[in-house]
Amino acid sequence: MALESTVPPAGAGQSARWSIAARLAWMFALVAVVIFVLMGAALFHVLEHELDRYQIAQLQGRMEDLRYMLEHSRSPQLAEHVKQKMQDLQDADGHHRYWLWSAEGDYRMGQSAQWVAQQLLQPSPSPLWRLSLPGDATKVVVLGTHLPANDIRPAVQLMVGMDAAGINNTLHSFRLALEGLILLAGLIVAALGYWIAVVGLRPVQQLSVDTQRIGRRQAGEQRPLSREGAEYAHERLQLPILPRELLTLGISINTALDRLSATYLQLETFNADVAHELRTPVTNLIGQTQVALSRERSVAELREILQSNLEELERLRGIVADMLFLARAEQGTRAYDAVQVSLAQEMGKIVDFFEMLLDDAGLEVQISGDAQVVVQRPLLRRALSNLLQNAIQHGAGKAVINVKIESEVDGMAQLSITNGSQMIAPDQLAHLFDRFYRVDGARANSGESHGLGLAIVKAIAVMHGGAVSAKQSDGHMSVCIRLPSAQGQALR
Repeated sequence: MALESTVPPAGAGQSARWSIAARLAWMFALVAVVIFVLMGAALFHVLEHELDRYQIAQLQGRMEDLRYMLEHSRSPQLAEHVKQKMQDLQDADGHHRYWLWSAEGDYRMGQSAQWVAQQLLQPSPSPLWRLSLPGDATKVVVLGTHLPANDIRPAVQLMVGMDAAGINNTLHSFRLALEGLILLAGLIVAALGYWIAVVGLRPVQQLSVDTQRIGRRQAGEQRPLSREGAEYAHERLQLPILPRELLTLGISINTALDRLSATYLQLETFNADVAHELRTPVTNLIGQTQVALSRERSVAELREILQSNLEELERLRGIVADMLFLARAEQGTRAYDAVQVSLAQEMGKIVDFFEMLLDDAGLEVQISGDAQVVVQRPLLRRALSNLLQNAIQHGAGKAVINVKIESEVDGMAQLSITNGSQMIAPDQLAHLFDRFYRVDGARANSGESHGLGLAIVKAIAVMHGGAVSAKQSDGHMSVCIRLPSAQGQALR
């Protein structure tokens, strides 16, 4: 029995291209990049806000002297003094610009003063206005204030601007550095995540290697004919050394290996049993035919030989029919055309049918109790016949076979057949319902039964949703079959 090929099917390469470690690494990197981007955006916003505060403080400091002069000076030449001071400040520092705008021409100063004043009338979320001056397209940040008229001057609008190139370059450099750091950090996290995933998934890889190794040894790919190879059938994963997260998986794999070993052993036993059961009638047929052909035979002798061959063929047909029935039952076939019958009545009919056989064996059947069951009648009769025949064949001495029928609280009815029997080992008791199983290793009574009777009883019980069991005590063997009762079906 060989394991299935581990070569992936066509098209599976695309789905298995990325390993778990690589996927985890890229997931770590993606999450890290998202977090870094959010942190970078927050830092950029904080830096931009702080730079705005710095520019506002700078422009307010430049504006304060001019504003004080315009509000408190009483000089008739106020307009000239303010213009001269603004010009001196602009000449001393080439990074700042000054504008003054009023309805009267004396209080106007600075190129594009009217345009800037009009722009400052537009709503803005910040006290700063970022403007591109007409003509030279210079980008500046502007802070303005409106001063109402007094007894010396008219209402004026004072505006101070600062070249925004330096601040913009700072923000641009910070953004580039931030993007580079985020990309580098993402790659570093991806590499570290891959390393962590590889180390973390190492137990999974070892588990896979151990499972494949055990599977190959059990399949006989290594040392198929050696004594060591047979010992590998009992090799299992060492559960105590597995991490807690893999313990359930390890238990499932060991359970699967147990089922595989049990199935393999059952298949080997089944093959041996089938070979044995078929060999005897086939050998008899061949031997009798060879003897018949060895010399001339009369019609009576040939008829006798054919009659003997027919008996062997009937036995072969019975074995094949029973094996086919068991195969269909194991494939999940359910009983159909179920009707309500009395277990006591059906068992009585079976006892009447076996009356001569019971008399020859010196046995008596006593039936107690009754229950209505919903079953397929032919299958029920076959199961009851096999149970009674098993009790007759394997009963010890001349005694009474007790048939007890009772209804159970779980909606099932149980029929148990108890007779005197030789005690058998507990491990053998668990295999009574296996195919071709016989307690006698020498296959006693092999000519009378081919070892499928109780296996068929079990199959019939399963087809009806029931079960079978066997127990022994004080020199008596009880074989039980449980079937759904009519009362239980009505409750459902």
